[in-house]
Amino acid sequence: MTSAAYDVVAIGNAIVDILSQSTDDFITAEGMTKGSMQLIFDPAEADALYSRMGPGQEVSGGSAANTIAGLAALGQPCAFIGQTADDQLGQVFAHDIQSLGVHFATPPATGGEPTGRCLILITPDGQRTMNTFLGAAQNLPESALDQRTLEAGRILYLEGYLWNAEHSRAAMKRAIAIARAAGRKVALTLSDTFVVEAHRDAFFALIDAGELDLLFANDNEVRAMMQTDDIGAAVKALAARVPVLVCTHGADGAEAHAGDEHARVPAEPVAKVVDTTGAGDLFAAGFLAGQAQGRDLETSLRMGAICAAECISHIGPRPQADIKALVEARLRG
Repeated sequence: MTSAAYDVVAIGNAIVDILSQSTDDFITAEGMTKGSMQLIFDPAEADALYSRMGPGQEVSGGSAANTIAGLAALGQPCAFIGQTADDQLGQVFAHDIQSLGVHFATPPATGGEPTGRCLILITPDGQRTMNTFLGAAQNLPESALDQRTLEAGRILYLEGYLWNAEHSRAAMKRAIAIARAAGRKVALTLSDTFVVEAHRDAFFALIDAGELDLLFANDNEVRAMMQTDDIGAAVKALAARVPVLVCTHGADGAEAHAGDEHARVPAEPVAKVVDTTGAGDLFAAGFLAGQAQGRDLETSLRMGAICAAECISHIGPRPQADIKALVEARLRG
């Protein structure tokens, strides 16, 4: 196995987030489920919702892309593969991720659907309700995969949201094959309960075939995978099936299992929860950075918790503080 140029190569949705302050009444009136993510399939519907929202702030997003942004801020070399369109939002996304020092060379698509966007409504309690038009992101073709980049990543990190579309699902399967042939590890984040409900059997097929080395999930996703409300039993059962399981519990912290090894940490204190968008993504960034640095499970979990706490202290899914310095200071203290 050749040396790795990147600690993590991620495949995910290349989208731009549009964040807006909202109220519970607006979310109810729009028929949304607070704190969830729903897909928008018609660009006209996305435009209509945007017109009804309050003033918005544009920030490049996408779950795996946010994780990669966090890893880059922590000083880890990484790369991202995701499909944009040849339009203004696509240029914004490419500029933002490349400016972080991330290798991103996926050619933009011409014709077809525009670059994806996620309309995020943030209520006063910091909860985010997401409405995602995937656009070009879901049409990532196998031909857009760069084999050399995939072979050069120590870990291939896959975003569960992309499993929903036929083109991107095929691309991810091909990426797994390339990474495996190169002797690399593969990680998957389950992304959302609706993703689990739609693809539970496919995810277990990957697990049982030994294709996954690391699984990220929150407690609701673990419950959905194991089809039980008993979170303790669900975590135990799922952990027995994957080499490494990382489960986040929101304000109740996070835990990780690797064979007989188990660690759990509390959530880091935050003066005020402003926006929970990207919290899980930045947690994954901290944990993966810890693993890349050879840290143990508990320290890696702490790094994830520190990064997530920074994320929820401001609007937007990407770090605004120097999280590398923050993590070093918190670990020392």
